[in-house]
Amino acid sequence: MIRVMLPYHLRTLASVDGEVQLDVAAPATQRAVLDALEARFPMLRGTIRDHGSDRRRAMLRFFACEEDLSNDPPDTPLPEAVASGAEPFWIVGAIAGG
Repeated sequence: MIRVMLPYHLRTLASVDGEVQLDVAAPATQRAVLDALEARFPMLRGTIRDHGSDRRRAMLRFFACEEDLSNDPPDTPLPEAVASGAEPFWIVGAIAGG
């Protein structure tokens, strides 16, 4: 079981409170987690990854175990603490301003 923390606007869109728990087959990767998330919550398709390229949207970041995983290849295995459910996989809205 993978625990996923979504930013407020995506939790609202998916109509969930708090964290989302997903069953993801090993090896747990960013791609596998996002595929499972979008399968369970189809309304999130295109909000986290671009429809055509599956690239992460520019204003979202991925974190796990206090590390920024945003620029890691999508098929890199997630840390064991995330794969075991001990730590969540965070999807965080980036902050921009002037």
